[in-house]
Amino acid sequence: MKIATYNVNSINARIENLTAWLAEAAPDMVLVQEIKSEYNNFPFFELRAAGYNAQILGQKSYNGVAVLSKTPIKVTCEGLPGFTDANARYLEAEIKHNGQNWRVASIYLPNGNPPYNNAEDDSKYLYKQRWMDALLRHAETLQKLPQPVILGGDFNVILTDNDVYDPKPFVGNALTRPEVRQKLTALGYLGFYDAFRALHPDSSGYTFWDYAGNSLNADFGMRIDYLFLNAPAADRLLSCTVDKAPRRAAKPSDHTVLIAEFRND
Repeated sequence: MKIATYNVNSINARIENLTAWLAEAAPDMVLVQEIKSEYNNFPFFELRAAGYNAQILGQKSYNGVAVLSKTPIKVTCEGLPGFTDANARYLEAEIKHNGQNWRVASIYLPNGNPPYNNAEDDSKYLYKQRWMDALLRHAETLQKLPQPVILGGDFNVILTDNDVYDPKPFVGNALTRPEVRQKLTALGYLGFYDAFRALHPDSSGYTFWDYAGNSLNADFGMRIDYLFLNAPAADRLLSCTVDKAPRRAAKPSDHTVLIAEFRND
């Protein structure tokens, strides 16, 4: 069984790329971020024609998360429990595949950097920290579930200096500040495993390359998209790879796909 995460950076702008990749890779489930679409504008028809059910938590022009699956999707949470948020950043669902129930969440964690015109404004960074605290509280609850649980998406955190092409330009950036690194590391203390790092301790695993310059060809990337697994999911993990094909396609997202394969037993 294959489960992927993909920040699509506007699903309507990338729907041809997405459906082409779905046909090629044939994942069973996809956690999608930055759909930038409300319900009425979401491409349900195109995805259904590609063989996928979809559930979304949408928002006009910004944010938005979705879960795609070849089998029916039961939504369990729209938004983080106990956290009031005007932004669509968390969608959790239960999906049965070959008789096994999986709990999955599509996560678009806040960036946290200040507006370009006001470098002293720390409100977005404080929001990011509160959001991560709420995620950790809920992850502690999810950890008690007996079935496989996967928290996947764009976490907007460069976990270590080895997860970016050059850490120097990111000193003080909200993606690398100690507080957010500590909070994401805390997912591991709760018992969630970083799927890619569990299998590839020394590989770069970049999932994002800026549109500017020659970033992709020069591999000036960063690893900010993750699949975090509880023990029942980690026990089934067979592989976890970065698929650069969507990033190399025409009119791509600035992210690419992270995909993991699991035993379904």
